[in-house]
Amino acid sequence: MRTRYLTLDVFTDRRFAGNPLAVLPEAAGLDAARMQLVAREFGYPETVFVLPPDEPDRLARLRIFTPSREIPFAGHPTIGAAIALARLGRIAPERDGLARIVFEELAGPVPVTIAFEAGRAVRAELVAPHRPSHGPRLDPEPIARALGLEPVDLVAEGPAPCVVSCGLSFLVVELVAREALARAQLDGRAARALPEPAVYLFTRATGVRGIEIRARMLAPLLGVPEDPATGSAAAALAGLLAAVEPKADGDFAWHIEQGVEMGRPSFLAAHARKEAGRVVEARVAGGAVPVMEGWIELG
Repeated sequence: MRTRYLTLDVFTDRRFAGNPLAVLPEAAGLDAARMQLVAREFGYPETVFVLPPDEPDRLARLRIFTPSREIPFAGHPTIGAAIALARLGRIAPERDGLARIVFEELAGPVPVTIAFEAGRAVRAELVAPHRPSHGPRLDPEPIARALGLEPVDLVAEGPAPCVVSCGLSFLVVELVAREALARAQLDGRAARALPEPAVYLFTRATGVRGIEIRARMLAPLLGVPEDPATGSAAAALAGLLAAVEPKADGDFAWHIEQGVEMGRPSFLAAHARKEAGRVVEARVAGGAVPVMEGWIELG
């Protein structure tokens, strides 16, 4: 048995940057064990398997695997799968040049809007399946030690470090400078002492005009030592930052740069909408470009 695959670089507009993704657009008939083997074979941060939907008004059902486990929701597989399926002719734009679809994921339905240029899908925006949430501020000292940092490297005021989620949970940690961001490290042993296996580090001291956030994501326990771009974490962070904004209403936006330390620069646009003092929605957007296409033998 063999099936088709495509790879894309996501959250970028050029090849060999952004976050690599493998998409299997015709994955019906594969069980979870076989999907896990395929994801491990690719070795990308995530591999996404496209299946027929359970509900007739949804385009497809997505199952998303890291090299070590299945996860309920992720940003770059959702964005990449949408653009891949559009480029395969399974999604067409409406008169306004956009296509609006819904994917089924384990975390829930995920609406996606796809933008086309000259008939080609180039960019997509997703709405996170859950309303953003965050936990209480955590003791920074053990978190700093686990990351090979000093407590002074962490921002002393503000909601982070804390656990955030909008369909997938992360420990978010705000650092004072890009130098501290670059110096952070996390191995599997240290990660086991943390409240979440995925750690999203960020600083607002970007030094780049038009970029409000510089980030890294470390998750060795998920088989991802470092992720070049993490859409689900960016959306959850947007929810956290919007929650502490003094304004009770509005749509708040952050341009996020990630993957720079890995040599795979990625650019994400994260938004959060707030109504009557409550964050009601988080979104993340970015581009994707195709890289490879072929067939994988499944034995």
